[in-house]
Amino acid sequence: PCRVGDPVRLEVRLTNRSPRSVGPFALTVAPFQDHQNGARNYDLHGAVSFVGSGTLHLDAVQPAGQSACLGALLFLYTGDFFLHIRFHQDSASKELPPSWFCLPSVHVRALEAPA
Repeated sequence: PCRVGDPVRLEVRLTNRSPRSVGPFALTVAPFQDHQNGARNYDLHGAVSFVGSGTLHLDAVQPAGQSACLGALLFLYTGDFFLHIRFHQDSASKELPPSWFCLPSVHVRALEAPA
């Protein structure tokens, strides 16, 4: 869990286990709330704020290499939130595994800040 108003650090790491270089890549982070009925609310402009940008960039990664990108968010209200991370490839990176484009959502619980 995190506290309302405290920055939450988001780090995405990529390890290249392929025999060739991959990337560069852009990752878009889209916060949402799940209403437990299949409906997702992505309209959270007053509840979640990015420190910087909601798009993260990973440089090209050499074979057996790693790359990481950092971002941060502020949760302005209590509740359960999820981060949908969308992975975008550029035109130079082909034949990536389909699983790279189906990343799981990250759950974040924002709790009341201590008085």
